[in-house]
Amino acid sequence: MKPIRLIRGFLTVGFWTLASRILGFVREILILSLIGPGATLDAFVAAFRLPNMFRRFFAEGAFNAAFVPMFSKKYEAGDDPRAFANDALNGLALVVLALTALAMIFMPALVWATAEGFWGDARFDLTVGYGRVVFPYIFFMSLAALFSGVLNATGRFAIAAAAPVLLNIFAISAMIAAHVLGGEVILWLVWAIPFAGLAQLALVWVAADKAGVTLRLGRPRWTPDMSRMVSVALPAALASGVMQINLVVGQLVASRTEGAVSWLFAADRLYQLPLGVVGIAVGIVLLPDLSRRLKAGDDLGARDAYSRAGEFALALTIPCAVAFLAIPLALVSVMYERGATTAEDSLAIAWAVAIYGLGLPAFVLQKLLQPLFFAREDTKSPFRYAVLSMIVNAALAFGLYPVIGWLAPAVATSVAAWAMVVFLAIGARRFGEVARFDGQFRASAPRIIVAALIMGIALVGLNWLLSSALTTQGWRYLALLALITGGSIVYFAAGQLIGAFNLRKLLKAGRA
Repeated sequence: MKPIRLIRGFLTVGFWTLASRILGFVREILILSLIGPGATLDAFVAAFRLPNMFRRFFAEGAFNAAFVPMFSKKYEAGDDPRAFANDALNGLALVVLALTALAMIFMPALVWATAEGFWGDARFDLTVGYGRVVFPYIFFMSLAALFSGVLNATGRFAIAAAAPVLLNIFAISAMIAAHVLGGEVILWLVWAIPFAGLAQLALVWVAADKAGVTLRLGRPRWTPDMSRMVSVALPAALASGVMQINLVVGQLVASRTEGAVSWLFAADRLYQLPLGVVGIAVGIVLLPDLSRRLKAGDDLGARDAYSRAGEFALALTIPCAVAFLAIPLALVSVMYERGATTAEDSLAIAWAVAIYGLGLPAFVLQKLLQPLFFAREDTKSPFRYAVLSMIVNAALAFGLYPVIGWLAPAVATSVAAWAMVVFLAIGARRFGEVARFDGQFRASAPRIIVAALIMGIALVGLNWLLSSALTTQGWRYLALLALITGGSIVYFAAGQLIGAFNLRKLLKAGRA
């Protein structure tokens, strides 16, 4: 078996995801500066969430869980993986094309179902109009997800990880052009999205071609492999759909307060940085590696891969969560507070960031635990756990709204994420030693937490020392850089001293 270089794969995907998230920050900064929290941004967020919701439902949910393990095993065994991928491409294209047509026709009903609080004001019509422009993005991105799965399964992570950068490049360019030329920024932004999706699809399609997996659109065929894939994909799609219902529930609750959808969107973008860089990187690289090792009967190697992925995830996630709890307002005000975004907006966003920070480790642990099931083509168990998590989320979001208002969805999301981790961990016990962290992980994990807490104390002190500079227009960017750099140095120094991790060993593994 040709091994997937696990840590190198994490770093490759993580690097490109980091690049995408950094450009995403630039995009969000421009959005909040040129458009600002309010009715227009609420409408854009609700409209753009529709194709993203279905994209995760079909592409990231169903295909990561069903297509990638099956293709990986066929690729490993030389069992005509190209024909299987081509059948999957044609079937997916037909389904998503039909979905897109239906969504364009019934867009008002979709908007009412996902943002009922908009009904009766200007936000509703705006969302319907924006939704009809951006929804075709799902067609391009669903096909792009299949080609990305092909590339990841063959150990070629860079192009698939780099493709999402294009969305941010298109969006940033469109907003800057609109601002310079005197156009309506929101309209330029909305129209840039489907073109960005087309560019992403073209990039990964060409890359798969060059990797020797040439796929072409044609008439869909129903084969035994397709039947098996659908039987695996359907529960995974339902599980992802349940997770998207959590987002819709949050939006339904937040839509009752004007500006709240925008505040939660901005907070979500901030905590998505470590989640994307670490969690998604771990999930993307770990799933095909586990699938191939289990196919080859390498249980020891599978456990080692799972444990090293866990160490990698915790070492980068725990300090981020602590930072979100220790200095949320400093992060938010420097990142977002300019133009149409006020100090009051920053304070609201900072509260949401701190609450999401409590759930961040859980979101990443889900990405680590789910491949244990998906690699065995077991998608029904995660679906059941996701349903239970959805019930927890809905009960808290609606139940807490009368008490804490628009922050209820953030609290519900974090608590439901931890509930999902507990369900997955209990369910994975039946897989035996492969699903248990090894001694090295158990020794490192508490030390990682201690190093992160030391960093948190240092961040609070540094935040106090730099408080004046953080609110001074000419100095706040340097002050935030100093704050983040100082905290990082404290964390890695403390971690190295107490044996939480070995930086030299990690960097050597990344170069291997």
